[in-house]
Amino acid sequence: MSTIIDSAEGVMTIRFDRQEKKNAMTAAMYAAAADALERAAEDSEVRALLFLGREDFSAGNDIADFLAAGAMQAKIEDLPVVRFLQRLVACEKPVVAGVNGVAIGIGTTLLLHCDGVVAGASARFALPFVPLGLVPEAGSSMLLPLVVGRNRASWLLLSGERFSAEEARAMGLLAEVVPDAEVESRARAMAAQLAALPPNAIRTTKRLIRGADSSALAAAMGAEFAAFGEAMRSEEARAAFMRFLTKG
Repeated sequence: MSTIIDSAEGVMTIRFDRQEKKNAMTAAMYAAAADALERAAEDSEVRALLFLGREDFSAGNDIADFLAAGAMQAKIEDLPVVRFLQRLVACEKPVVAGVNGVAIGIGTTLLLHCDGVVAGASARFALPFVPLGLVPEAGSSMLLPLVVGRNRASWLLLSGERFSAEEARAMGLLAEVVPDAEVESRARAMAAQLAALPPNAIRTTKRLIRGADSSALAAAMGAEFAAFGEAMRSEEARAAFMRFLTKG
């Protein structure tokens, strides 16, 4: 499964643990993370959530698994990644992430839904949807321009160009950059800090922060899912996937 879930002292940790593939996400990993988010929503003992990787956070979707699972023929709403993103967006509890190594594709876009992100100094980020013949997901077509500005967001989403942890912090994607060895301890401290706060005040504040953007985000994600479904069945996406797998 390669997703490890554990809970302690009010914090549920969702750890991507497939380091031999740089935590490239499989359907099973998305399903396990979605299940964990659903359990957390119903468990009053869980006061905060924490996403972690290992040496890498996530290299994005595992293209080979994507193809083997028949994702290009499936209905987009049936894919585990969609359920994962829906549960993440709906999460009323604080979410923290600690990022080491690469954070590619969804490894970056899921951070837009977190309430605190810390990254190691050598972390690298990229949003290579267009180079793969795809389109943005996780509401990033709406959220990224709000965070980093329209012009910079357009460049990052269109070019797929990599950027550093310091660049990500300067853009507003990260709360902190720390030495690589301190990422997990700092992220755990942040999650514990939020878990200790009054839960109703946390929930209401998250709702107020989202405000009017909630309905706009739902619409943006719906449009992205529809466009993603069309894109992943296109010849240019299939050709890009084959080039990626051959190069890899």
